[in-house]
Amino acid sequence: MSKTLVAYFSASGQTARLAGTLARTLGADLYEIVPARKYTKADLNWNDAESRSSVEMKDPASRPAIAGSLPDMSQYETVFVGFPIWWYTAPHIILTFLESADFAGKTCVAFVTSGSSGMGGTDEDLKKVCPAARWLRGERLSSRATEAEVRGWVQSLGL
Repeated sequence: MSKTLVAYFSASGQTARLAGTLARTLGADLYEIVPARKYTKADLNWNDAESRSSVEMKDPASRPAIAGSLPDMSQYETVFVGFPIWWYTAPHIILTFLESADFAGKTCVAFVTSGSSGMGGTDEDLKKVCPAARWLRGERLSSRATEAEVRGWVQSLGL
């Protein structure tokens, strides 16, 4: 496999666990997408229409800032992008990440975690934001997926 990056945003640690398993399984580089302003428990209360995450997800133009530098994307051919599902799609910080780098010609795959929601229209949403990439079908995985389970999923992608 060509040089691979596993980039992820994790609000509660669940996606981080899965991202680590995926990176170890692939021998890939790992990059955490860290918000410039960390999310508090109150920010993540999806039952509160005024919580930060609710307000961001209601605003299609919302692009939360990322702390630190982005990785040098020119060295990667394949990028796995991981995140928790928020409102049946990617948190807007993922859109910030995708719009902040050149993904032209790269193969990209979403991997998501969720307590109950499926992928919804996530694949289509990501393709709209980052159309220059070749997107493969994303997958919802358990944050506790084993290396064998992750390997089986990756092999099913035909990379």
